Amino acid sequence: MQVELLTHTPDPEQVVAAAARLCYSNASIDELLEKSKVDRQEFLEKVLSLGHHSVLEHVSFSFGIEGISRACSHQLVRHRLASYSQQSQRYVSHKKRFSAVTPATIAAKPELNQRYQQLLEEIHQFYAEMLDAGIPAEDARFLLPNAATTKIVVTMNGRELRHFFALRCCRRAQWEIQEMAKRMLKLITPVAPILFAKAGPGCLSGPCPEGKMTCGEMVAVRAEFTEFG
Repeated sequence: MQVELLTHTPDPEQVVAAAARLCYSNASIDELLEKSKVDRQEFLEKVLSLGHHSVLEHVSFSFGIEGISRACSHQLVRHRLASYSQQSQRYVSHKKRFSAVTPATIAAKPELNQRYQQLLEEIHQFYAEMLDAGIPAEDARFLLPNAATTKIVVTMNGRELRHFFALRCCRRAQWEIQEMAKRMLKLITPVAPILFAKAGPGCLSGPCPEGKMTCGEMVAVRAEFTEFG
């Protein structure tokens, strides 16, 4: 898995601070931007603590992600307040070789892993045979498994990212999207440390939102995420 922060709103914290100040001031935009360059940490912390999160929607962050499975990307695109551009299995042929993700639970069992890899090889060979027989890639792709890797560019605004991290950094999230979310958070925190200082699973700032489904490891989770700042 590879995750990169491709681009983001320049000085996102200044933009968010200016947007928040505008709600309570009759100053000009230029004045608000200038004022937002100084003393913004205390102001932003107060704004976020009050739940005034709509101002986070004025900044966006774009990530390039590759090497995740189609199973993972199907979960990712369920976050509807985002923009996605994904590698097409219709137009991109995988005749040479499609790569696939092997879950650690399968890799840990040699006999099952061997059968898993053999099945992937059989799928690859049959896929190539279909292309050679004139079957278009858009139809041959019906054979490709959820394990097949994909590439995707994702753009989210600051508010949606905090929501995404709250759900997907949780230890109850599926392992692959959980790992992806943590890598995204590690990349974004240095860019906007105030905005994402408390970003992560819901148990960082309160009781576990999973209720009876809790992982029961809240202390360990909080210790893990102190290293992100």
